[in-house]
Amino acid sequence: MSNYFEGFTAPVVLNTRTSALVVVDMQYASGSRFHGLGKLLSDQCQLESADYRFDRIDTLLIPNIGKLLAAFRASGTHIVHLTVGCERSDYSDAPRHMRPLFEATNNHAGTREHEIVDPLKPLPGEPVFNKVTMGGFASTGLGAHLTSKGISEIIVTGVSTNNCVGMTGMEATDRGFGVVVASDASGTCSDRMQLAFEDTFRRLWGRVATTDEIIAEIEQFTKLGVAA
Repeated sequence: MSNYFEGFTAPVVLNTRTSALVVVDMQYASGSRFHGLGKLLSDQCQLESADYRFDRIDTLLIPNIGKLLAAFRASGTHIVHLTVGCERSDYSDAPRHMRPLFEATNNHAGTREHEIVDPLKPLPGEPVFNKVTMGGFASTGLGAHLTSKGISEIIVTGVSTNNCVGMTGMEATDRGFGVVVASDASGTCSDRMQLAFEDTFRRLWGRVATTDEIIAEIEQFTKLGVAA
């Protein structure tokens, strides 16, 4: 595969002062095999078709996002959570392309499906922005919030890599942020989709890095700061 565009991709360096972890849509609506999308597919006898998605969430995303949250909390690095779903129970605030999924997965404020999964619950003081669009900037105050906090780089994690995670990362890049996609803390419906998006993102959009690489970079900055 041709990768000549990757040579033009701007470097993204992470640190505890100007970087933020963004956890995207880790909710029961689409992140649990027992609620929302998982329950819908189970009722339709199609749950096996989503085994890859839910296995990746259970065995990779939740543990690795948990590791990132712990590391960022320990270092005092900024954390933001995003959710997706309607504020109104009649789904009247959903854009046309999102409403069928919200309705089918019972995803609106006040439902269990709309909640962030218990292992990744935000701590008091960690902001949560709800969106009705795939990208995190189009329908929330995320951009203004990050700017007000002096954030210039973000790490995006969650689901789905080639939809809400990726769109949020691309929106951020177009707004001047440096962006890192956490490869083993994001997920979608197949290896093919995951790897295809990662290849795309490396072409001018930003970096792709593992959980351990991200944590090591943050911890190294913390050590340098203490030494200084």
